[in-house]
Amino acid sequence: MKTKTVKIGSHLEIGKDFVVMAGPCSIESLEQFENTAKCVSSLGVHMLRGGMFKLRTNPESFQGLGKDAYNIAKQVKNSIGLPFISEVTDPRQIADMYEVVDMFQVGSRNMHNYVLLKELGSIDKPVLLKRGFSGLIKEWLLSADYIANGGNENVVLCERGIRTFETATRNTFDINAIAYIKENSSFPIIADPSHGVGKTSLVAPIALAAAVAGADGLIVEIHPEPEKALSDGYQALDFAQFEELMMKLPQALAVNDRTLAKL
Repeated sequence: MKTKTVKIGSHLEIGKDFVVMAGPCSIESLEQFENTAKCVSSLGVHMLRGGMFKLRTNPESFQGLGKDAYNIAKQVKNSIGLPFISEVTDPRQIADMYEVVDMFQVGSRNMHNYVLLKELGSIDKPVLLKRGFSGLIKEWLLSADYIANGGNENVVLCERGIRTFETATRNTFDINAIAYIKENSSFPIIADPSHGVGKTSLVAPIALAAAVAGADGLIVEIHPEPEKALSDGYQALDFAQFEELMMKLPQALAVNDRTLAKL
């Protein structure tokens, strides 16, 4: 099935050439986010990611800077000149975040949050919809329809791993989903190898596999010092590891006669 394109900003089109989104799991400080943004920008990344609101399994874990991250995100985004994507966790956040983000992300835990999906369907900014960790592909596509049926057809799917009986990795990355969506849906689909495996050493191999399987892009967690990260450091790439991945991507994309999107 032909994949439709979703436009981000003035020239970027997800679903056309391969798009890479990268940045920290959480915005922790201006220095941390700015340093990461400069690195990924220099390596050819198309979009900057950074969490402001974090839904965590453990209530004692770092929950993100919340609204305090808005000014940091604005400052870095404007100085670097890249579109910015961040997760929205509550419909009440949409109005304020609208002025900061170029694309809203719906996390795994909110795939079935139909109130949030309906609200995102009423706005004119693109939405990245992550698959729920226990969600069937059919349910995932129906969640995407909640957004599209509201009038916002600019939806991109994101495979981020599912919960299985396997415990060697944080989740089991469903490579089948990439090929299935490309064959049976017009929504673009990107891969999140960071959450898909939950282990730094496995992120690059799964990212490359997703590219070969036909994914339209990647969203990857990067941190200047993963061992000091306030969230998900065990699955973040440092700058050198991310550079190595970016160097290998063109060869993987060549399997499907694709290239990285031009900046």
